[in-house]
Amino acid sequence: FGLTADVLSFAGNIIGSGIFISPKGVLEHAGSVGLALIIWVLGGGVAALGSLCYAELGVTIPKSGGDYSYVTEIFGGLAGFLLLWSAVLIMYPTSLAVIALTFSNYVLQPVFPNCIPPYNASRILSMVCLLLLTWVNSSSVRWATRIQDIFTAGKLLALTLIIIVGFLQIFKGNYKELTPSNAFRFWMTPSVGHLALAFLQGSFAFSGWNFLNYVTEELVDPRRQNLPRAIFISIPLVTFVYTFTNIAYFTAMSPQELLSSNAVAVTFGEKLLGYFSWVMPVSVALSTFGGINGYLFTSSRLCFSGAREGHLPSLLAMIHVKNCTPIPALLLCCLATLIIMLVGDTYTLINYVSFINYLCYGVTIIGLIVLRWKKPKIFRPIKVNLLIPITYLAFWAFLLVFSLYSEPIVCGVGLIIILTGVPVFFLGVYWRNKPKCVNRLI
Repeated sequence: FGLTADVLSFAGNIIGSGIFISPKGVLEHAGSVGLALIIWVLGGGVAALGSLCYAELGVTIPKSGGDYSYVTEIFGGLAGFLLLWSAVLIMYPTSLAVIALTFSNYVLQPVFPNCIPPYNASRILSMVCLLLLTWVNSSSVRWATRIQDIFTAGKLLALTLIIIVGFLQIFKGNYKELTPSNAFRFWMTPSVGHLALAFLQGSFAFSGWNFLNYVTEELVDPRRQNLPRAIFISIPLVTFVYTFTNIAYFTAMSPQELLSSNAVAVTFGEKLLGYFSWVMPVSVALSTFGGINGYLFTSSRLCFSGAREGHLPSLLAMIHVKNCTPIPALLLCCLATLIIMLVGDTYTLINYVSFINYLCYGVTIIGLIVLRWKKPKIFRPIKVNLLIPITYLAFWAFLLVFSLYSEPIVCGVGLIIILTGVPVFFLGVYWRNKPKCVNRLI
């Protein structure tokens, strides 16, 4: 990777289906257009704070595997395993399932213009897309990164089109919903719990900001500032794109129209692009296709890192002799996603994955502070001000507490799934002297 490739990969992994799914969830919980836009900007700010913390961790502990590698190094095997367990069981498969289902829904939308695409057609197309990209990632790292670069450029062009059309609408005077009196007219008074859920929905769109930390060993000398430079360029770029895309949506739709739409970008295209409305479902398909590729790339590296540390079966640490790709890890990620794809509502799945994502991010950034205390003299090519992790953790605590209060079942089930990893750790990892038949099976 060079710096340009890092930025494209980073931005490409963040910009996915989220910007086409999350606006509805954010607006629903925010209760007004103005507050929804503020949440999008703050979401980018929080992602930037987290990214700066991860930049320090990435060059201080230069191992691929991201959160998992850092938590294992700082807190020990059990904490690292629980993070790995939740990522393999929930975070990555759920994110992949949501993005793949969004891909199929937008591809099928022109075929079924007056109704929601059939359940079976949507699932089959999602699975075909996932299997195709699993094959690509298994065949060649170069192909996978080339797809990421091409589709990132394609979807940025598509989002640029939305933003330009939105600005043209504003110049024509079509910004009624964006005037302060209308933007902050609440149709419901959001509670603190509603705000937490709005941030959770928005955070799904920003998930992936720690992507480069999963492939630190594959970067071209991350110590020479490639990692922080990629962060400083990518996060503001993504925040700008997301905020102005939402502004563009509101130049064409009222809040009620956006909330009733099953495909926000398609509704936007139908209202403003006329004969060219087909561009929207195509652009979303491009965006989500690249997103699936990025998530497969990172999740397989996480499985590989876990197996290399002895926390997963050693089969998952095996790499193809000629292709140099972690094929067993890719197949596991693909299988887990196929199973989750068959169950669950999109917005519930987003709450699950966002809650557990934030839980893991916070534990990792607590690790940054613990590492400063335990190893103050370790070489740190990048060293952030302590106010940055403290500010992030204050927001993190607010989000988790009020999310748990607002959605106790969803968040509670997520916590239970994480804790099921405790007996698995002691039976599978901590218990060294297992019978030969068990070792042979593993």
